[in-house]
Amino acid sequence: MASRNYININKEVYTMSICPKNKSSKGRRDKRRANWKMSAMNLVKCSKCGELMMPHRVCKACGSYNKKEIISVEK
Repeated sequence: MASRNYININKEVYTMSICPKNKSSKGRRDKRRANWKMSAMNLVKCSKCGELMMPHRVCKACGSYNKKEIISVEK
């Protein structure tokens, strides 16, 4: 779709905003929004301590990443 450019009195070019031609019904609106679901977090086991953690992040339980200690964690 081509954008519509308009020129006002001061020779400035601006575009018109999109305006719907007809009202969307509640059913149509809700069908469109039906796929906005939250998904469960993907968790993996830490290779060092076996605690569940998010992938590609430092483990909160032992402070390791890729079998190396990155931060020291108080126990």
